[in-house]
Amino acid sequence: MAKSKDILPLSLAPRGLSRVEAAAYIGVSPSLFDLLVGDGRMPAPKRLNSRTVWDRIRLDQAFELIPDGETVENNPWDD
Repeated sequence: MAKSKDILPLSLAPRGLSRVEAAAYIGVSPSLFDLLVGDGRMPAPKRLNSRTVWDRIRLDQAFELIPDGETVENNPWDD
C-alpha cells in the first residue's frame, strides 16, 4: 500500500502529521515534542479512528507563540 507521501505531489504538504513527523516539522526530537505537548506549548493530537495525528496548521500557530531566544523577560530586580 502506498503511503500518502507517495500519493501527494511534493508541492502539497500533508495536513495531518504523525508524532515523529510533527516533532521533525518543528525541529525537535520526539521526546522533547512530547514534553511540549504535555505542558501545552504544542497542541494535543487529533484521533482519527486508531490514528493519532497533529494538525500542521495548529503546530504553526503554536510555534508562533513560543518566544524568540532573544527575548529577555523583564526582571524586577534589575531596576
